[in-house]
Amino acid sequence: MRCSHEMPFGTLLHPGGGVTFRLWAPAARLAELAIETGHPAPELHPAEADAQGWWECTVPHATAGTLYRWRIDGRLLVPDPASRQNPGGPHGPSCVVDPRQFEWEPWSGRPWAEAVLYELHLGAFTPEGTFAAAAARLPQLRDAGITAVELMPVADVAGRFNWGYDGVLPYAPHHAYGTPDDFKRFVQQAHRLGLMVFLDVVYNHFGPDGNFLHAYAPEFFSRSRTSPWGPAIAFDGPGSGPVREFFVHNALYWLEEYRLDGLRLDAAHAIRDEGREHILHELSRRVRTAMHGRHVHLVLENEDNAWRHLAPTPQPGAFDAQWNDDFHHALHVVLTGETQRYYHDYGADPMGLLARALTHGMVFEGSPRREGGAREQVRPAPAQPLTTLVNFAHNHDQVGNRARSERLGQLVPPRAALLPTLLALLTPAIPMLFIGEEWGAPEPFLYFADWQGELRQAVRAGRRHEFGHGDGRDLPDPCSARTFAASRPDPARAAAGPGQAWLAEVRAALAARRHWITPRHARLLTGRHAAQRVGERGLAVRWRYDDGQVLFLELNLGDAPLRAAPQHLPAVGAPAVFRHGHPDGLPRGEWPPFSARWSLGPEAGP
Repeated sequence: MRCSHEMPFGTLLHPGGGVTFRLWAPAARLAELAIETGHPAPELHPAEADAQGWWECTVPHATAGTLYRWRIDGRLLVPDPASRQNPGGPHGPSCVVDPRQFEWEPWSGRPWAEAVLYELHLGAFTPEGTFAAAAARLPQLRDAGITAVELMPVADVAGRFNWGYDGVLPYAPHHAYGTPDDFKRFVQQAHRLGLMVFLDVVYNHFGPDGNFLHAYAPEFFSRSRTSPWGPAIAFDGPGSGPVREFFVHNALYWLEEYRLDGLRLDAAHAIRDEGREHILHELSRRVRTAMHGRHVHLVLENEDNAWRHLAPTPQPGAFDAQWNDDFHHALHVVLTGETQRYYHDYGADPMGLLARALTHGMVFEGSPRREGGAREQVRPAPAQPLTTLVNFAHNHDQVGNRARSERLGQLVPPRAALLPTLLALLTPAIPMLFIGEEWGAPEPFLYFADWQGELRQAVRAGRRHEFGHGDGRDLPDPCSARTFAASRPDPARAAAGPGQAWLAEVRAALAARRHWITPRHARLLTGRHAAQRVGERGLAVRWRYDDGQVLFLELNLGDAPLRAAPQHLPAVGAPAVFRHGHPDGLPRGEWPPFSARWSLGPEAGP
């Protein structure tokens, strides 16, 4: 099977030879295609423009491997914004790619209910930081019980290393990771192992270095709105049609040409659109229409908790799930007592909010955040189908956006370190692990970006200002290669005693999920789940199914033992699904510190 996504942007190879190049540059007075020949002066080909600002030219001798740029108004050389490959980064030439040279093996994906996500940064996952090296590590993830790899953004960005959210060429894999075919081989290897591959995509802004769109297509950017990271994308208003098409086609391109199983849309709350059809709705509608015979999943990050975008079954215009920050934040506050920034709204009753997150999904209804993290208003959210939420104890934001990027295991007592991970894995919501979490990696995940010059100094100053550390000499330098290297979990720790023990529990938890929880997803009763408080730090949680069965959790998040009353316990004889911190022989109803026990059986008690 050979796959190519046709689009109005970029390049089109003709079967008989030659390539057509197209660029939307409505502000350009002149656009010429500049082919690299190995000589100082490029080979120039004039392009013709139509009334909508599309420039086009066909070069009969161009082929796969041809290096090219566009020359704007006779002076500015720019890469193709829809380039499939930029071997030297966004400041170098683009490369014509023939996507049909790659042969795909059959794969139809996996249903959403089977997803166990694993978020990783491609550059930090292995010492080599390449698609090829990452592919060799995939069997370890499969063996741990993970079913889906979620890559932080891979769009090309200036420099050697970057989190990925500063991409400027959304169609080109980052040059430091390898070629487009290297990425496809990574995906193919994942599929051979039964692993889905998700990609984090950024449709709310472009990065600050290597973005030339302002020079010839300023219509990409809103004149009245900004984002936290720079000018907002103009998805509505006159002339926004090509802008919308650029991003919708990008989603279709990754799903069709790279056979990806799903996309996670970054910071959807920063995507503003007051047009007749919101761009999120259009993107979902067109993806659902284009995908046939495959499981393809769409996930949002949305700090505003706009739950109306979600649906428990694939529907045009809707999304399968959303990252559940409320679960993470409430759990974090319970275990650490921190109430600043992200955690401001969770300090009054974190155990109560955690109980609501476990039973209802989201805690707070749509409410934008103010600068600094607090919500503008706090309203309770209605109960959500729990399979439309992704629960996690760690992700790149919640670790990396701390001053020193500690993982939760470094912030809580040792006896409590594994419990947040197990809680994320063993709720009916879809679970997600973060790079290295499967063996309890202690390494931080620091913010890093390989900026130079004034941008480098600005980012350093911004970190000092954000975390209020004066001159910030004790903060990790975000633009240092040492910071990037320090963020790479050491897989050798997985073979050491503590890492082995942690990994064994994660494997056992995921085996229990696969056997007891995943097959029952379709039977969950939305809005019928309940949680009762047991002492100050205990919860008795009931997740109810339509056949009268209950998944029951006995949870103690405190450092003192608890004694639970009969009404807080599962039915006598309910088989244990999994337990952590519960040794054999404990009397019924006795909960040790930092412990959890799951069981499945008939309803018992009120």
